[in-house]
Amino acid sequence: MYNLNFESYSKINLGLKVLNKRSDGFHNINSIFIQTNFSNKLFFKKSKFFQLSCDDNKVPTDISNTIFKAYQILNQKFKFKNHYKIHLNKNIPIGAGLGGGSSNAACTLLALTNLLNLDISSESLYKIALDIGSDVPFFLNGGVKLVQGRGDIINSFENSDQFQNIYILLACPEFSISTKWAYENLKLKKALKSDNKEHKFSPLDDRVNWKLFENDFELVVKEAYPEIMNIKDIMINNGALYSSLSGTGSTVFGIYNEEKFILKTQNKLSHYKTHRASPI
Repeated sequence: MYNLNFESYSKINLGLKVLNKRSDGFHNINSIFIQTNFSNKLFFKKSKFFQLSCDDNKVPTDISNTIFKAYQILNQKFKFKNHYKIHLNKNIPIGAGLGGGSSNAACTLLALTNLLNLDISSESLYKIALDIGSDVPFFLNGGVKLVQGRGDIINSFENSDQFQNIYILLACPEFSISTKWAYENLKLKKALKSDNKEHKFSPLDDRVNWKLFENDFELVVKEAYPEIMNIKDIMINNGALYSSLSGTGSTVFGIYNEEKFILKTQNKLSHYKTHRASPI
């Protein structure tokens, strides 16, 4: 019986600007990451050996899975005497732009550190997280953060308390979008100026200018997946303050200041899987 469980939370991107391509092959970005309570669940039980399973048979359970990677890296470093079987209850869709895989890795790192009382510094854990994936370090602490660099520069964003009073609706189309594909096509659609060092977002105060939060990947995705823009239009026309693609997609989210508008939007989007969420 799996008697230990942990929440692996999702994120949305409020604005996502791709500034330039780096010499290491990654891209410098500016984005505001907002952690939400829409989550996967990871279940742990003690075992003589490590094993990973999932309730979704489309999810690989080998070294290509970020949970497997996180477990393997820590095991190699600390030579575990006690092991765990981990079962993933998958709620966050694959290729949705919600950071499900990255969050799973961070959740595994934090859970094993606590369960096995590992002697590891925050800096070392951060480095391991970054080695697994660019978005993984954010999920070690979550919240509302300004994320820059390849995802490795993470700072608190001013006035983020404003987000405790909003409602979020996630609309998840049946298709997924490859991050690799999105970046490759972005280079074809938009020249990335190497001298772009930063992008300023609107302050998150009572006078927030939502139009300043742009996601560069919408330029690419709307041509290949036009229904993304249809979902955005439905959200805006039914009370959303703001709507955008999250990450490279395929999830579209809306931000609302009244819950009644979420119900109205869900009725219009009844042919999609939708999830209500809140910032955490």
